[in-house]
Amino acid sequence: MSEQHASQPGRYGARTGGFGRPGFPSRRSLLRSAAAGGIAAGGLAGGASRVGAAPRVTGTKVRDLTGPALTGQFAAPWTDLGIPARCPDGSLLFLCGDTFDGGGVGGPDWRSPVGLRSSNAAPGSLLIDGAVGGSHAVGLVPEGHTGGTTALPSDVFTVGPTMYMHLMRGVIHRTDHTDFWRSDDNGETWRYLCQWPGGLYGGQFQQKTYAVADDGYLYVLSTAFDRNVTSGLLLHRVRQDSPGNPAAYEPWGYAGGAWAWGNPPTTVTSPRRWGEICFRAMGGRYVLTWLGMSPLGIRAQIVASPTSNLFTAVEQTMIVPTLPGLETGNAVASPYGGFIVPGSEPGDLHITVSQWYDAQNYRVMQYRVNGLVGPAL
Repeated sequence: MSEQHASQPGRYGARTGGFGRPGFPSRRSLLRSAAAGGIAAGGLAGGASRVGAAPRVTGTKVRDLTGPALTGQFAAPWTDLGIPARCPDGSLLFLCGDTFDGGGVGGPDWRSPVGLRSSNAAPGSLLIDGAVGGSHAVGLVPEGHTGGTTALPSDVFTVGPTMYMHLMRGVIHRTDHTDFWRSDDNGETWRYLCQWPGGLYGGQFQQKTYAVADDGYLYVLSTAFDRNVTSGLLLHRVRQDSPGNPAAYEPWGYAGGAWAWGNPPTTVTSPRRWGEICFRAMGGRYVLTWLGMSPLGIRAQIVASPTSNLFTAVEQTMIVPTLPGLETGNAVASPYGGFIVPGSEPGDLHITVSQWYDAQNYRVMQYRVNGLVGPAL
């Protein structure tokens, strides 16, 4: 997610970029790892750590989606996250985090979240050619950033004619509360629905991602929003007509020797330090992608149902870290994000990957991942 940026006191601190950010290894440690062969210079074959990775998984960069030459025309040259959702009108909305104008990260006109658009939603033809707000991408919700607070999105998704957006509110890694918003005009305007306290379930209900299933439910995975904290991964479900009603969320948990809906929520996989998470129903299966912090990389699991056993499902590494100047294949300097592009397939997955390692290298990119394996239909 958007982290502490340069040149701003308080929330941004005196930081210079992705290396050395909270939850990320230092540049010195990455250099040591590279010298020992631990940081990839050419993708998975470069010696990066893999957890159950399929040997034939490959990743390649498709394009930059943001940057001064691409999104500067919308006063959004510097932005990240880019969570993609297909709008009811068939276009694609990219929900972005901390966004700046000017010469780099920490520049003027700080907004979050903002919405950028691609009129062509085909994964192979994405091009940001519009923004919510026209020539000046506007902040989608009121957020004055007083005291260094911000409104960081964790997900956006569409159910019928309605779009929903989930935001984490507060100073970075000190989530005061999360809130939920609705749009009935393709993401142009948003209406507040509800909120949850940041401490709910020990903080493990802060970062949420929603899979829209074909059984009338939304399946919601959640973690703490702090890359330095070990968190479980919780599962809830809610009817698709009730996501704005906190009382309608039903937990999945283990109690009395069995897993069941309505039990107190328990982690559905091994606790760990989580970055961004994304959960999607796709082609009769479910795909979970996430930024893992130890080892650093963007990973995926493909399962048959929302309640499949994530403790045993194979974890497949899609994006590995490297150093600036050594990027090739699926090796990315200071990667985070990993949000699934609508229209992808499990074996041909497009994801948005964010990057930030200095004030002029802060962007959203598109990567294509081939060879992920999962249960047969």
